[in-house]
Amino acid sequence: MTAPLTPSQPPQPEPEHDPWQAPQASAHAPGPGADTWHEEGEPGMKREIGQAAVIAAAVAVSGVLLGLLWLWLAPRVPLIADKQAVYLKDTEGEQAIGVDGTFTLLGLAFGFVSALVVFLVRRRGGIPLVVGLAAGALLGAVLAWKVGVWFGPDTDVVAHARSVGRGVVFDAPMELNAKGVLLAWPVAAMVVHLVLTALFGPRDPEPFSSYGARQEQA
Repeated sequence: MTAPLTPSQPPQPEPEHDPWQAPQASAHAPGPGADTWHEEGEPGMKREIGQAAVIAAAVAVSGVLLGLLWLWLAPRVPLIADKQAVYLKDTEGEQAIGVDGTFTLLGLAFGFVSALVVFLVRRRGGIPLVVGLAAGALLGAVLAWKVGVWFGPDTDVVAHARSVGRGVVFDAPMELNAKGVLLAWPVAAMVVHLVLTALFGPRDPEPFSSYGARQEQA
């Protein structure tokens, strides 16, 4: 028998496994905070659009209350009729301006309240939320205008004049002479929500500070 030419090498001892040793991070493994961002980050676009639609509907429905308040607080425009036509009883009166002014002030107040409520409900904001708030406020303003007209004095001035008789003063229909006052509510809501978000909204973490914290942990 002949001995092997190459001496057999003794078996290498296997490295001991330390159960307390932290596993090595893979180059492709997500960094710390990645899972947290996916779990606790902003909701998806579909969820944001759904929340914005709910907010728009709720804000628009509150326009009924604005319309009733407008009908209650706005001054009346007195009319009077003779044999030929219907006239303003007070040609130099400012009741018509007061009707528009009352609607504007109520719209500004409703804009502030609706923006505050939306901000308290969802502080993170977002473009769909702001769009829903503005759209709901605009629809609410239009609904308030229509509610005031529907529940206000008769819109058929000629028929109303005939029913009350000649020389009898009656109220003119509720009407907005300047349709631009419909924008008071949505504009006020957007401005107030923007200010609240800028002052009291949550702040996103700065990327450089988080990177420095990771370097110190390494």
